[in-house]
Amino acid sequence: MPGVPGTLVLMFLARIPVTAFGITLTLYVVAGLGRGYGEAGLVGTATMVGTALGAPVIGRMIDRHGLRPVLTVSGLVTTAYWVSTPWLPYAVLVVVALPAGMLVAPIASIARQVIAALVPPEHRRAAYSLDSIGLEASYMIGPAVGIAVSTQLSATVALTGLGVAFALLMTILCLRNPPIRAEDDPGERPPRRAWLTTRFAATLLVAIGVLFCLAGTEVATLAALRANGEVAWTGLVIVLMCVASAAGGAVHGAVRRSLPMPVLMALLTVLVIPVGLFDHPWWLLGLALLPTNAACAPTLSSTVEEVSRLVPAGARGEAMGLLDSATRIGLAIGTPAVGFVIDHSAASWGFAASGLGGLAIAGLGLGLHRLALATAAEPATADAAKR
Repeated sequence: MPGVPGTLVLMFLARIPVTAFGITLTLYVVAGLGRGYGEAGLVGTATMVGTALGAPVIGRMIDRHGLRPVLTVSGLVTTAYWVSTPWLPYAVLVVVALPAGMLVAPIASIARQVIAALVPPEHRRAAYSLDSIGLEASYMIGPAVGIAVSTQLSATVALTGLGVAFALLMTILCLRNPPIRAEDDPGERPPRRAWLTTRFAATLLVAIGVLFCLAGTEVATLAALRANGEVAWTGLVIVLMCVASAAGGAVHGAVRRSLPMPVLMALLTVLVIPVGLFDHPWWLLGLALLPTNAACAPTLSSTVEEVSRLVPAGARGEAMGLLDSATRIGLAIGTPAVGFVIDHSAASWGFAASGLGGLAIAGLGLGLHRLALATAAEPATADAAKR
């Protein structure tokens, strides 16, 4: 389809500096400023909270004013924040992290909005699956690049390089100015009450549960490898997890009829619960993590597909921003919650906590989803009875 291959490649490249920024910032605060990991985490958390708050606002601005003007402002602020970070004292860095994070360009939600505009509904599952595969690939490349440049040169060089690369990619994106609505989509923006429904809220809860489970699984994996003296294999195990997710996304997008979102969510969370029984040696842990990670990209793409189906084009930017915020909330609560369980038990229990916690949150969403379907069916049943 015209415009789709170029958009997918550009969004993949734009995500690489985004995925590299977090670990690079941590290395700068720890090694460059001589602070602890907790202090580094405070800066990262402030940036993440800011991004979660800002993504729906930026999405709403895109709905109103178009992609190019909003992306120009957002890209300039993001570039300035990243490039100036190595020159800021820690106290200033903590203060500016949240407001700067609010204006970070939400690449994930922009990519999903553009795909919805370029691809008709019957092919969006395949397109969103390809986008999820690109996301997994960027997570395999970005952090590795950030760590390599930081350790071989310096975190200052790495952060400056990330800012320059991001600015270049945002310039290309602005010049391309891909559509955010299909030609036959109505231009008017519907009121929130028309699309901010129970089903939409249920989808956001599922997304929070997915990221809770994924974040907790990463923490538990690192803790298990460290407890068994195999932390050197962490990078390879994470690569295996990403490859499994990408493979699952490829199958999800290629088959004519895939599993529904509730089933995918259940597979993702339930399959991670027993992983703690196989936490050593490292290769057995990697194999045990393959099934749950194979459901990762399909589950994420199914939530995006559900949002694109529920929300009219005129409000899709804000809706995708809310979905982006939901995923960041899941990350923000999953890491410390599972870390608390590990601190008070053992690394192997972290996998069970990840699966059960994610399943509980997503279960609330699926319950809301069923309630919404039942409520929608009642008027139809009443009308049929009258006839």
